[in-house]
Amino acid sequence: MPDAHVRAREGFSRSNLMYMRAFAQAWQDESIVQQAVGQLPWGHNVVLLTQLKEPTERLFYAQKAIEHNWSRNVMVMQIETRLIERQGKAITNFELRLPKPQSDLAIESLKDPYRFDFLMLTDQAQEREIENALVKHVTAFLLELGAGFAFVGQQVHLEVGGDDFFIDLLFYHLKLRCYIVIELKTGDFKPEHLGQLGFYLTAVDRQIKTEHDTATIGLLLCKNKNKVVAEYALGDKSQPMGIAEYKLMESLPTNLQAQLPSIEEIERELEGLSRD
Repeated sequence: MPDAHVRAREGFSRSNLMYMRAFAQAWQDESIVQQAVGQLPWGHNVVLLTQLKEPTERLFYAQKAIEHNWSRNVMVMQIETRLIERQGKAITNFELRLPKPQSDLAIESLKDPYRFDFLMLTDQAQEREIENALVKHVTAFLLELGAGFAFVGQQVHLEVGGDDFFIDLLFYHLKLRCYIVIELKTGDFKPEHLGQLGFYLTAVDRQIKTEHDTATIGLLLCKNKNKVVAEYALGDKSQPMGIAEYKLMESLPTNLQAQLPSIEEIERELEGLSRD
């Protein structure tokens, strides 16, 4: 048997050998190895082995990584933000308003909650501030939305009956082949929000959608929602809609907090101004 020095020189370090053993123990079903984890780079498999304990979760992220061509860093991010617990969890009426298999794909395409930690905004941010930040960081936003979303525009103008209206965010989903209207609300969900969203869906269907597109979908993002109220509100809606929460940062990162003036410094500054 070659000594440790030879193994290391050939790429078989002690840690790699341990990972190989863990890999063999974790994936004893050869079909899974061939269809999923066997198609991933070794670094991805190390992440799956070290960050996840449940085989079902490992397989979920392995399949998603292959489907969406995730880099290792992206896969780590998806694991850390618990994609498996959020995907397909938005409250929707898709099963009643969309034909299969489109309804299944639409449900799977939405999450709850959406994580916008990358915006560096706290919960006190206003709707337009969040909207502008999402557009500024549209690459990260698209990653959080998931595969298939393409950005169309912000504050998209629509003229209806001589009046001007503006959609917060408009996307197109390449797999569903439909426009997706996203409306942001910084407060709690209210049933009347869906009336405005439905109006935008009708306008997009009549003015933007083509004969090659399927029915436009609406997604209302709010800070908080009562699940029962949301389900009731969707009950009589004839258009496909979904309701989900979004999460901003609960507090500023420590490195940013250190750059902000303290209360004492602000008070001293105000005292100086008052004396002037």
